[in-house]
Amino acid sequence: MKRAMTFILAMVAAAAAFSQDADQSGAVVPREWRGIALGMGMEEVKAALAKDSLYFYRGEPDVSLLPRPNESIIEVAGLSYVQRAFFQFYEGKLFVMIFAMDESKMDHYSLFTTLSAKYGKPDTLSPSESVWTDGATRLSLERPLAVKYMDIAVFEAILDAGQEERSVEDVLRSDFLGSF
Repeated sequence: MKRAMTFILAMVAAAAAFSQDADQSGAVVPREWRGIALGMGMEEVKAALAKDSLYFYRGEPDVSLLPRPNESIIEVAGLSYVQRAFFQFYEGKLFVMIFAMDESKMDHYSLFTTLSAKYGKPDTLSPSESVWTDGATRLSLERPLAVKYMDIAVFEAILDAGQEERSVEDVLRSDFLGSF
């Protein structure tokens, strides 16, 4: 109950802040955080994780392949405000970064106000997420408390490829059913 009330108060305060005349629209959404940027290769990300004291990166055991072709992920424990981090790759390039925050050390309101001050009013605001986008990158603050960076072009290409696969499967299924 207390968490819900805190969230409601945070949303009211955020709405009040947006009613001010200072419109910061057009801000470029970042593609990088702490030296790790969307588009980097897996080896570059591994090297950056090994150097950053925010992560408990142990090497290869933290890397796994996903069931979809051309995709892999690095999942690593955090040592401070970040509880866990996920780095998802498509065809060897980083296209999603997710930072699950330790809610005992960080709160939604602090992150929301910081991101809003830097990047302006979110393009989308709901109880489950706040989203900033500039056409190339999507930055979201989500519940439970996580910050996500996504390369929009790569994500859309993956969706399009999935749609094409479904379309071919639909045709094959229809042909099969028509053969009876």
